[in-house]
Amino acid sequence: MSRSDNTTDHLHLINHPLVQHKLTLMRQKDASTYSFRTLLNEVSMLMAYEVTRDMPMQDVEIETPLEKMTARMIDGKKLVFVSILRAGTGILDGMLSVVPGARVGHIGLYRDPKTLQAVEYYFKMPKDTQERDVVVVDPMLATGNSAVAAIQRVKALKPKSIKFVCLLTCPEGIATLRKSHPDVEIYTAAVDRQLNDHGYILPGLGDAGDRIFGTQ
Repeated sequence: MSRSDNTTDHLHLINHPLVQHKLTLMRQKDASTYSFRTLLNEVSMLMAYEVTRDMPMQDVEIETPLEKMTARMIDGKKLVFVSILRAGTGILDGMLSVVPGARVGHIGLYRDPKTLQAVEYYFKMPKDTQERDVVVVDPMLATGNSAVAAIQRVKALKPKSIKFVCLLTCPEGIATLRKSHPDVEIYTAAVDRQLNDHGYILPGLGDAGDRIFGTQ
């Protein structure tokens, strides 16, 4: 379903045909808010399968219609999805559909329109994060400043591991995140051409938050 980009360590491009098809539908400027939101939820569910490929499992005793057996189940309580508000909610919902037992954290960040730097306004995480694997989610890895700030806050809690999941990114965003957090693996559905002067990804899909919530 995915491949690692040999030119960039820890970059996983999820190029499954269903993911790419739905992403193309989302990119179209005439896609409605409902359609965009629904497609993002579906893409996030598909991406979750790849992101959770190495998720911890546990043996449990169950009984089939014929006999008892030992089987394996996901240890969802060891996983934390951290949504970068507000747009991260669009990916979070899809991920939770696949792993409903995961804990959830939120980091509120907005991008200063002049400096393009991330400004924090909210931070709430589950207890005992140091015992858990964390997946930070945000639809766009553009300038990379929000992702860097969010991951820095999460690292202070000393989790077992951190992954970053986005729908779209670009070379500038990857380089920024890589410079500050070379140990964090990036999962994305596409690496677009570049950023424009306003910090938006080209060709991109516009402002993900506005398209999810129908705002401007």
